[in-house]
Amino acid sequence: MIAFLFPGQGAQVPGFLHALGGPDPHPHIAATVSEASDVLKLNVLDLDSADALRSTVAVQIALVVAGVAAMRALRAVGVEPEAAAGLSVGAYGAAVASGAIAFDDALRLVQLRAQLMENAYPTGYGMLAVVGLNEREIGATIAQSGVDDVYVGNLNAPRQIVLAGSDAGLERVRQCVLERGARRAERLAVSVPSHCELLDDAARLLTDAAREVRFDAPRIPYIGNRGARVLRTADAIRDDLATNLRHPVRWHDASIVLGELGARVFVEMPPGRTLTQLADEALPDVATVAVEQSTIGSAAARVRAAIARSGG
Repeated sequence: MIAFLFPGQGAQVPGFLHALGGPDPHPHIAATVSEASDVLKLNVLDLDSADALRSTVAVQIALVVAGVAAMRALRAVGVEPEAAAGLSVGAYGAAVASGAIAFDDALRLVQLRAQLMENAYPTGYGMLAVVGLNEREIGATIAQSGVDDVYVGNLNAPRQIVLAGSDAGLERVRQCVLERGARRAERLAVSVPSHCELLDDAARLLTDAAREVRFDAPRIPYIGNRGARVLRTADAIRDDLATNLRHPVRWHDASIVLGELGARVFVEMPPGRTLTQLADEALPDVATVAVEQSTIGSAAARVRAAIARSGG
Protein backbone atom coordinates (compact mmCIF):
# COMPACT_ATOMS: atom_id res chain seq x y z
CA MET A 1 0.00 0.00 0.00
CA ILE A 2 1.20 3.50 -0.88
CA ALA A 3 0.38 6.31 1.56
CA PHE A 4 0.60 9.94 0.48
CA LEU A 5 1.61 12.38 3.21
CA PHE A 6 0.96 16.13 3.08
CA PRO A 7 3.10 18.47 5.24
CA GLY A 8 1.88 21.35 7.37
CA GLN A 9 2.99 24.85 8.20
CA GLY A 10 6.69 25.09 8.99
CA ALA A 11 7.74 23.03 5.95
CA GLN A 12 7.69 26.06 3.63
CA VAL A 13 10.83 27.65 2.19
CA PRO A 14 11.07 30.65 -0.15
CA GLY A 15 10.53 29.70 -3.78
CA PHE A 16 9.07 26.26 -3.14
CA LEU A 17 6.11 26.74 -5.48
CA HIS A 18 8.36 27.92 -8.29
CA ALA A 19 10.60 24.87 -7.73
CA LEU A 20 7.79 22.32 -7.99
CA GLY A 21 8.68 19.56 -10.40
CA GLY A 22 12.20 20.78 -11.07
CA PRO A 23 13.32 22.59 -14.24
CA ASP A 24 10.79 20.79 -16.46
CA PRO A 25 7.60 20.49 -14.38
CA HIS A 26 4.82 18.10 -15.26
CA PRO A 27 1.82 19.77 -16.98
CA HIS A 28 -0.45 18.88 -14.06
CA ILE A 29 1.65 21.11 -11.79
CA ALA A 30 1.19 24.21 -13.92
CA ALA A 31 -2.50 23.38 -14.40
CA THR A 32 -3.07 23.04 -10.66
CA VAL A 33 -1.31 26.34 -9.90
CA SER A 34 -3.38 28.03 -12.59
CA GLU A 35 -6.60 26.51 -11.25
CA ALA A 36 -5.82 27.69 -7.72
CA SER A 37 -5.08 31.20 -8.98
CA ASP A 38 -8.43 31.29 -10.77
CA VAL A 39 -10.36 30.00 -7.75
CA LEU A 40 -8.80 32.46 -5.31
CA LYS A 41 -8.56 35.39 -7.74
CA LEU A 42 -4.86 35.91 -7.09
CA ASN A 43 -1.53 34.79 -8.52
CA VAL A 44 -0.63 31.81 -6.36
CA LEU A 45 3.01 32.04 -7.49
CA ASP A 46 3.25 35.34 -5.61
CA LEU A 47 2.75 33.47 -2.33
CA ASP A 48 6.16 31.78 -1.98
CA SER A 49 8.50 34.76 -1.69
CA ALA A 50 10.24 35.29 1.64
CA ASP A 51 8.11 38.37 2.31
CA ALA A 52 4.85 36.64 1.37
CA LEU A 53 5.62 33.63 3.56
CA ARG A 54 5.47 35.84 6.64
CA SER A 55 1.70 35.55 6.20
CA THR A 56 -0.10 32.51 7.58
CA VAL A 57 -2.61 32.87 4.74
CA ALA A 58 0.07 32.68 2.05
CA VAL A 59 1.82 29.74 3.69
CA GLN A 60 -1.27 27.60 4.13
CA ILE A 61 -2.62 28.20 0.62
CA ALA A 62 0.77 27.56 -0.96
CA LEU A 63 1.27 24.30 0.96
CA VAL A 64 -2.07 22.90 -0.15
CA VAL A 65 -1.46 23.93 -3.77
CA ALA A 66 1.98 22.30 -3.75
CA GLY A 67 0.68 19.08 -2.26
CA VAL A 68 -2.27 18.72 -4.62
CA ALA A 69 -0.14 19.65 -7.66
CA ALA A 70 2.43 16.96 -6.87
CA MET A 71 -0.28 14.43 -6.04
CA ARG A 72 -2.04 15.01 -9.37
CA ALA A 73 1.22 14.80 -11.31
CA LEU A 74 2.18 11.52 -9.64
CA ARG A 75 -1.24 10.10 -10.37
CA ALA A 76 -0.85 11.11 -14.02
CA VAL A 77 2.29 8.95 -14.29
CA GLY A 78 0.70 5.98 -12.57
CA VAL A 79 1.56 6.43 -8.89
CA GLU A 80 -1.75 6.22 -7.05
CA PRO A 81 -2.23 6.79 -3.32
CA GLU A 82 -4.00 4.00 -1.45
CA ALA A 83 -4.23 5.99 1.79
CA ALA A 84 -3.70 9.64 2.70
CA ALA A 85 -2.87 11.72 5.75
CA GLY A 86 -1.82 15.31 6.26
CA LEU A 87 -0.39 17.22 9.20
CA SER A 88 -2.48 20.25 10.18
CA VAL A 89 -3.30 22.22 7.01
CA GLY A 90 -1.82 19.30 5.07
CA ALA A 91 -5.00 17.41 5.99
CA TYR A 92 -6.80 19.44 3.31
CA GLY A 93 -4.49 18.07 0.62
CA ALA A 94 -5.01 14.58 2.01
CA ALA A 95 -8.78 15.06 1.89
CA VAL A 96 -8.54 16.13 -1.78
CA ALA A 97 -6.40 13.06 -2.51
CA SER A 98 -8.98 10.83 -0.83
CA GLY A 99 -11.83 12.28 -2.89
CA ALA A 100 -13.64 13.66 0.17
CA ILE A 101 -13.57 17.30 -0.98
CA ALA A 102 -13.06 19.11 -4.27
CA PHE A 103 -9.86 21.10 -4.71
CA ASP A 104 -11.63 24.44 -5.16
CA ASP A 105 -13.69 23.97 -2.00
CA ALA A 106 -10.57 22.95 -0.06
CA LEU A 107 -8.77 26.09 -1.22
CA ARG A 108 -11.58 28.37 -0.08
CA LEU A 109 -11.78 26.69 3.32
CA VAL A 110 -8.00 26.89 3.76
CA GLN A 111 -8.01 30.57 2.86
CA LEU A 112 -10.72 31.20 5.47
CA ARG A 113 -8.96 28.98 8.02
CA ALA A 114 -5.72 30.89 7.67
CA GLN A 115 -7.44 34.27 7.78
CA LEU A 116 -9.27 33.34 10.97
CA MET A 117 -6.04 32.15 12.58
CA GLU A 118 -4.08 35.21 11.52
CA ASN A 119 -6.82 37.63 12.56
CA ALA A 120 -7.10 35.99 15.98
CA TYR A 121 -3.36 36.26 16.70
CA PRO A 122 -1.65 38.64 14.25
CA THR A 123 1.47 38.98 16.44
CA GLY A 124 3.02 37.70 19.63
CA TYR A 125 2.30 33.99 19.25
CA GLY A 126 3.78 30.92 17.61
CA MET A 127 5.04 27.37 18.10
CA LEU A 128 8.03 25.66 19.71
CA ALA A 129 9.41 22.22 18.82
CA VAL A 130 10.81 20.24 21.75
CA VAL A 131 12.95 17.14 21.25
CA GLY A 132 13.92 14.75 24.03
CA LEU A 133 10.95 14.83 26.42
CA ASN A 134 7.71 12.86 26.25
CA GLU A 135 4.15 14.18 26.52
CA ARG A 136 3.88 13.54 30.25
CA GLU A 137 7.20 15.25 30.99
CA ILE A 138 6.32 18.27 28.87
CA GLY A 139 2.89 18.57 30.48
CA ALA A 140 4.46 18.54 33.92
CA THR A 141 7.06 21.11 32.85
CA ILE A 142 4.41 23.48 31.51
CA ALA A 143 2.43 23.14 34.74
CA GLN A 144 5.50 23.84 36.87
CA SER A 145 6.59 26.81 34.74
CA GLY A 146 3.71 28.96 35.92
CA VAL A 147 2.76 29.76 32.31
CA ASP A 148 -0.95 29.57 31.49
CA ASP A 149 -0.94 30.23 27.73
CA VAL A 150 1.22 27.40 26.35
CA TYR A 151 -0.29 24.12 25.15
CA VAL A 152 0.72 20.84 23.52
CA GLY A 153 0.00 21.25 19.79
CA ASN A 154 1.56 18.45 17.71
CA LEU A 155 2.68 15.03 18.89
CA ASN A 156 5.03 14.22 16.02
CA ALA A 157 6.92 11.44 17.79
CA PRO A 158 7.04 10.11 21.36
CA ARG A 159 9.83 12.56 22.15
CA GLN A 160 9.26 15.21 19.48
CA ILE A 161 6.43 17.47 20.54
CA VAL A 162 5.40 20.92 19.33
CA LEU A 163 3.96 23.50 21.72
CA ALA A 164 1.75 26.48 20.90
CA GLY A 165 1.31 29.74 22.78
CA SER A 166 2.47 33.28 23.36
CA ASP A 167 6.02 34.37 22.62
CA ALA A 168 6.68 35.12 26.29
CA GLY A 169 5.15 31.84 27.45
CA LEU A 170 7.04 29.79 24.90
CA GLU A 171 10.33 31.40 25.87
CA ARG A 172 9.72 30.60 29.54
CA VAL A 173 8.80 27.01 28.73
CA ARG A 174 11.78 26.70 26.37
CA GLN A 175 14.11 27.50 29.24
CA CYS A 176 12.32 25.05 31.52
CA VAL A 177 12.37 22.09 29.11
CA LEU A 178 16.07 22.60 28.44
CA GLU A 179 16.72 22.63 32.17
CA ARG A 180 14.72 19.42 32.45
CA GLY A 181 16.87 17.66 29.85
CA ALA A 182 15.35 18.34 26.42
CA ARG A 183 17.95 17.92 23.68
CA ARG A 184 16.55 20.76 21.62
CA ALA A 185 13.85 23.42 21.84
CA GLU A 186 13.45 25.63 18.77
CA ARG A 187 10.85 28.07 17.49
CA LEU A 188 9.16 27.09 14.24
CA ALA A 189 8.36 29.29 11.25
CA VAL A 190 4.74 29.52 12.40
CA SER A 191 3.30 32.82 13.61
CA VAL A 192 0.04 31.54 15.14
CA PRO A 193 -0.68 29.22 18.12
CA SER A 194 -2.03 26.27 16.15
CA HIS A 195 -3.78 23.22 17.58
CA CYS A 196 -4.84 24.48 20.96
CA GLU A 197 -7.83 26.04 22.71
CA LEU A 198 -6.65 29.56 21.86
CA LEU A 199 -8.24 28.94 18.44
CA ASP A 200 -11.60 27.79 19.77
CA ASP A 201 -13.52 30.74 18.30
CA ALA A 202 -11.82 30.34 14.93
CA ALA A 203 -12.73 26.64 14.87
CA ARG A 204 -16.39 27.46 15.50
CA LEU A 205 -16.48 29.90 12.59
CA LEU A 206 -14.70 27.47 10.29
CA THR A 207 -17.13 24.71 11.31
CA ASP A 208 -20.04 26.95 10.30
CA ALA A 209 -18.46 27.55 6.90
CA ALA A 210 -17.67 23.86 6.37
CA ARG A 211 -21.35 22.97 6.78
CA GLU A 212 -21.99 24.77 3.49
CA VAL A 213 -19.39 22.72 1.59
CA ARG A 214 -20.01 19.40 -0.11
CA PHE A 215 -18.07 16.46 1.31
CA ASP A 216 -18.16 12.87 0.08
CA ALA A 217 -17.12 9.60 1.62
CA PRO A 218 -13.42 9.06 0.85
CA ARG A 219 -12.41 6.62 -1.88
CA ILE A 220 -9.27 5.64 0.02
CA PRO A 221 -8.52 5.61 3.77
CA TYR A 222 -8.10 9.11 5.23
CA ILE A 223 -6.42 9.37 8.63
CA GLY A 224 -7.78 12.14 10.85
CA ASN A 225 -5.65 14.61 12.79
CA ARG A 226 -7.50 14.72 16.12
CA GLY A 227 -7.98 11.05 16.82
CA ALA A 228 -5.45 9.47 14.45
CA ARG A 229 -8.12 7.10 13.17
CA VAL A 230 -9.39 6.11 9.75
CA LEU A 231 -12.35 8.36 8.92
CA ARG A 232 -14.80 6.78 6.50
CA THR A 233 -17.69 9.25 6.25
CA ALA A 234 -18.10 12.69 4.73
CA ASP A 235 -19.26 14.22 8.02
CA ALA A 236 -16.31 12.82 9.96
CA ILE A 237 -13.82 14.33 7.51
CA ARG A 238 -15.68 17.65 7.47
CA ASP A 239 -15.43 17.79 11.27
CA ASP A 240 -11.75 16.82 11.25
CA LEU A 241 -10.80 19.54 8.76
CA ALA A 242 -12.90 22.23 10.44
CA THR A 243 -11.66 21.58 13.97
CA ASN A 244 -8.07 20.37 13.65
CA LEU A 245 -6.76 23.91 14.23
CA ARG A 246 -8.27 23.71 17.73
CA HIS A 247 -7.00 20.27 18.81
CA PRO A 248 -3.58 18.63 19.10
CA VAL A 249 -2.41 16.67 16.05
CA ARG A 250 -1.48 13.11 16.96
CA TRP A 251 0.80 12.58 13.99
CA HIS A 252 2.87 9.73 15.42
CA ASP A 253 -0.28 7.75 16.12
CA ALA A 254 -1.50 8.48 12.57
CA SER A 255 1.73 7.04 11.16
CA ILE A 256 1.27 3.89 13.23
CA VAL A 257 -2.31 3.53 11.97
CA LEU A 258 -1.10 3.77 8.37
CA GLY A 259 1.38 1.00 9.07
CA GLU A 260 -1.35 -1.14 10.63
CA LEU A 261 -3.47 -0.61 7.52
CA GLY A 262 -0.67 -2.12 5.44
CA ALA A 263 1.10 0.98 4.11
CA ARG A 264 4.64 0.00 3.14
CA VAL A 265 5.64 3.02 1.04
CA PHE A 266 5.18 6.54 2.40
CA VAL A 267 5.42 9.35 -0.17
CA GLU A 268 5.70 12.91 1.15
CA MET A 269 4.38 15.72 -1.01
CA PRO A 270 6.53 18.86 -1.28
CA PRO A 271 8.04 20.79 0.35
CA GLY A 272 10.38 19.07 2.78
CA ARG A 273 10.97 15.64 4.22
CA THR A 274 9.94 15.93 7.88
CA LEU A 275 7.02 13.51 7.59
CA THR A 276 9.04 10.80 5.87
CA GLN A 277 11.79 11.19 8.47
CA LEU A 278 9.20 10.72 11.20
CA ALA A 279 7.86 7.66 9.37
CA ASP A 280 11.37 6.20 9.18
CA GLU A 281 11.66 6.54 12.96
CA ALA A 282 8.18 5.27 13.77
CA LEU A 283 8.14 2.40 11.26
CA PRO A 284 11.68 1.26 10.42
CA ASP A 285 10.47 -1.42 8.00
CA VAL A 286 8.66 0.95 5.63
CA ALA A 287 10.13 2.64 2.56
CA THR A 288 9.88 6.42 2.24
CA VAL A 289 10.16 8.90 -0.61
CA ALA A 290 10.13 12.69 -0.21
CA VAL A 291 9.20 14.36 -3.50
CA GLU A 292 10.71 17.75 -2.50
CA GLN A 293 12.00 19.48 -5.67
CA SER A 294 12.35 16.33 -7.77
CA THR A 295 10.97 16.01 -11.24
CA ILE A 296 7.81 13.96 -11.16
CA GLY A 297 9.43 11.31 -13.33
CA SER A 298 12.34 10.81 -10.94
CA ALA A 299 10.01 10.85 -7.91
CA ALA A 300 7.82 8.20 -9.55
CA ALA A 301 10.88 6.09 -10.30
CA ARG A 302 11.94 6.28 -6.67
CA VAL A 303 8.44 5.28 -5.55
CA ARG A 304 8.46 2.26 -7.89
CA ALA A 305 11.91 1.25 -6.60
CA ALA A 306 10.64 1.59 -3.03
CA ILE A 307 7.65 -0.61 -3.87
CA ALA A 308 9.98 -3.23 -5.30
CA ARG A 309 12.21 -3.12 -2.21
CA SER A 310 9.21 -3.48 0.07
CA GLY A 311 7.98 -6.51 -1.84
CA GLY A 312 4.79 -4.74 -2.96
